[in-house]
Amino acid sequence: MAEKKETIVLVVDDEGSIRKLIRSYLKDINLTNVIEAKDGEEAITILKREEIDLIVSDLRMPRIDGLQLLEKVRANDRLKHIPFVMVTSSDEKEDIVAAMQAKVSQYIIKPFTAETFRSKLKAALK
Repeated sequence: MAEKKETIVLVVDDEGSIRKLIRSYLKDINLTNVIEAKDGEEAITILKREEIDLIVSDLRMPRIDGLQLLEKVRANDRLKHIPFVMVTSSDEKEDIVAAMQAKVSQYIIKPFTAETFRSKLKAALK
């Protein structure tokens, strides 16, 4: 019987402190195989070479933002199945609608608690 491989999470945020916080929340739910990217452009490079199981991305970033990254992931046959959780300080309706239209799995508004993060992640991974 094949051993279930460890879930690989890609965390994309231009703020190191947020990446660190998300990494600690992931560790709390036994997701320790984490790859970090500081923007969408770096994330795309990683997605080309790694088998990612979950993406947690900020919305507002330089170069390629979270929405553009989500659109690129959903447009790619190899990647479109990956659960995508958007984390953002924006509670603007247009941003939420745009993310939903682009088929985001879950949308988390900063600041958020560990419990909110866990429940949104579980929903995204279903």
